[in-house]
Amino acid sequence: MNVLNCGEVGLEPLQRVLKPYGMVVEGVAAEEEIPGSFWGDEEAGLIENRLLVRDDTPLHSALHEACHYICMDQSRRQGLHTDAGGGYDEENGVCYLQVLLADRIAGFGRARMFADMDAWGYSFRLGSSQRWFEQDAVDANQWLADHNLLDAAGEPNGQLRQ
Repeated sequence: MNVLNCGEVGLEPLQRVLKPYGMVVEGVAAEEEIPGSFWGDEEAGLIENRLLVRDDTPLHSALHEACHYICMDQSRRQGLHTDAGGGYDEENGVCYLQVLLADRIAGFGRARMFADMDAWGYSFRLGSSQRWFEQDAVDANQWLADHNLLDAAGEPNGQLRQ
């Protein structure tokens, strides 16, 4: 299965979803390396508040890196270049938040996010990202709530971790 790429949805949906967080989404030409990409190849890059993607960047990768920016504390955000860092609990929060934000992109949504995460090789002890999200991610949801990243309904609130 091919994962959905940024070029298939365009930059505008990402820009719209990430604007409340103060993020800027920038396109990179097809023949260029993606600046700030930790994994290289077509994976999204992070430099300060900039999310860098090419048309072949998987949409799940773009949202994952953006969620790292949202979930990191201000001191890490200030010097951010390539390596988002973060611990186990934050990584789970990032994965959970990217699923929630996927619902805000027409033509993507959480069902496609789950399929793309599984196809790309995210691993969860219950065997799939959907089973993790629905049955084993209470701690990730709580981590996001504890850091004021969700509203009272459990939805992303457009705020950065302080």
